Amino acid sequence: MLDQTRTPILRAPLPTASRPAGRVLRRVAWCEPAEAFVVARRVAPSGLSFLDSADAPGPRSRWSYLALDPELRLVAEDPSEAPARLAALAGWLAERARPPDPAAPPFTGGAVGLIGYDAACALHGLRSRHPSGELPALHVGLYDRVIAFDRLAREVWIAAPDRAAAGWLEALLEDARGSVTEPASVDRLDWTAVTTPARHRAAVAEIVEAIAAGALFQANYTTAHRAPRPPGLDLTALYLRLRGSLAAPFSAFVDLGGVGETARALLSASPERFLRLDADGRVEARPIKGTAARLSDPRADAAAAAALAASDKDRAENLMIVDLMRNDLARVARIGSVRVPQLNAVESFAAVHHLVSCVTAELAPGCGAVDLLRACLPGGSITGAPKRAAMQLIDRVENRARDAYCGSVVRIGDDGAMDSSIVIRSLGVGEHWLGADAGGGITAGSDPQAEYDEAQLKLARLIAP
Repeated sequence: MLDQTRTPILRAPLPTASRPAGRVLRRVAWCEPAEAFVVARRVAPSGLSFLDSADAPGPRSRWSYLALDPELRLVAEDPSEAPARLAALAGWLAERARPPDPAAPPFTGGAVGLIGYDAACALHGLRSRHPSGELPALHVGLYDRVIAFDRLAREVWIAAPDRAAAGWLEALLEDARGSVTEPASVDRLDWTAVTTPARHRAAVAEIVEAIAAGALFQANYTTAHRAPRPPGLDLTALYLRLRGSLAAPFSAFVDLGGVGETARALLSASPERFLRLDADGRVEARPIKGTAARLSDPRADAAAAAALAASDKDRAENLMIVDLMRNDLARVARIGSVRVPQLNAVESFAAVHHLVSCVTAELAPGCGAVDLLRACLPGGSITGAPKRAAMQLIDRVENRARDAYCGSVVRIGDDGAMDSSIVIRSLGVGEHWLGADAGGGITAGSDPQAEYDEAQLKLARLIAP
């Protein structure tokens, strides 16, 4: 914890006098990412983005990043503003582009933020019939102060524009090491189903009828819960509780503006990668479709995973989204480079098993991360196929705008590399309410009650007391 008897550099204003084009990159002693997050939330919460690989360390959960004190922020409160903001983002990235450093962590500075579902729909010229909520449609910061945590090697790197900023980051880590990260108590949230069970079943039936009529092949239908924001809500504690309950490789805490009682944020425990782009132009997408509950008995749990792997309905659902992702990627990929090296593999997470596929490609010359996002947003796993028809049907049958939910948390480095997640298993925190949503893909063989039960399974730990 911070020593309350002294005045550490952390209490001083952040150094912002000059931000030269150079940078300081330094390896320092290990610190747990959650410890650094807790201290950073206390001393520099404005604009903070925490990309938190909270699952067990592995190939897709190796690195965590804490990005602080953004130079600039791009914000679109209304979805219609999102295309222009993405164009501005592409300009930012072009101005500060630098070649990749193979000796450095994968991300040492660049853009981090949220592109909400409704902002993604605006890229297709679509707008929800429902009023927007309290969260921004798009919120992206440009960062040159980053702490990178290599969870496999147990090393920490700091990246900063100058020695003063690097010293500030080192002081933050010094105060964080060994600090308490046990979740503080959070008042019970009073969740109410915005989408009632009856409404959910009726909407699924309507989608099945539309599929039978040939309007589309699949649509992702989601259900919503809302809770009033209690006075004094501790967002740090709430996030720690979420990551403790749903450890996931693409967890994130993204500050979305406001201060104190009006601070807005996205708290995510997403298991799903959306798009990954290497600095050399290699692309990977890992769509999720197909879910089964984890069980306490090892034999029963293994049987549940095996049953999911053999499910014709879930395999067909996953395959349709793979085909959609192949089509999206082909818009910006080298001809003939799109591949599917993994189809319908079972991957296990804290609460569920999922069917996960992998689609790869090579980006075409002249295309970058923003072009890739424009081609693929919103993710096919949370829309359906064909994508435009699915988005239109979703807006007709769902009873609220999705806002941040089913959007994407994105990081794009100065070297052009990108990683991103689909915003699922997440809490959106507005000035007056909290939102928790869940859903699943609806196909011709969907049973309305089974689809409702699956959504409740995904919500269970998210809205648990």
